[in-house]
Amino acid sequence: MDAQKDSSLRNMVLTRVRADIISGHSAPGTMYSVPSLASELGVSTTPVREALLALAGDGLITPMRNRGFRVEATSLKELKDLFALRVLVECYAMEMLADSGLTETDELRRLADQVGRAVETKNGIGYIETDRSFHLALVARVGNPRLTKLVKELRDGMRLHGLESPAGRERQIASVAEHHELIDLAVARDRHGIVELMKQHIVSWEPVFTEALKARGET
Repeated sequence: MDAQKDSSLRNMVLTRVRADIISGHSAPGTMYSVPSLASELGVSTTPVREALLALAGDGLITPMRNRGFRVEATSLKELKDLFALRVLVECYAMEMLADSGLTETDELRRLADQVGRAVETKNGIGYIETDRSFHLALVARVGNPRLTKLVKELRDGMRLHGLESPAGRERQIASVAEHHELIDLAVARDRHGIVELMKQHIVSWEPVFTEALKARGET
């Protein structure tokens, strides 16, 4: 039971910190201290340390000896590279999904609806987590765990700067219907349609993130 509790606390801390970093709430250079974060969240230091080490493995933060963990910056080139890789990998996943077809859709519809509720309530952190859950569940239907892991790593490495800007809010709203359309296209086995929609679904965010980075003076 203690192990389950520790795992749950670790995941809670990981979700919270990852969302803060990815959304831009924790700017580059922000320092996370294990004791301070544990005190803030009301948990022991063990799950906090484990969560921060996991995020360091994803490249979001860097351990600083005797200081804690520092949030790393993202360059425009790194952002562009991530978008290119996501298009390549996630569009391939949709090709495979269309070829195999999709039958049971209840869980995916439920996840897509959760994204919609996060958008309606203007819950940026909720949007990040529900959108992530939907896309990983969709790719998991391909039946290739390594592919799902790769998509997870690419998505978790991307910073959603500008998420709550006017352009970011507009893109969030548009993405809700797109999630349901992706499901419909997979059911219909429409290979061309689902690939084109996934590409649009991904690259439509690029100008939002790029402008936010430029506004911060990052290059």
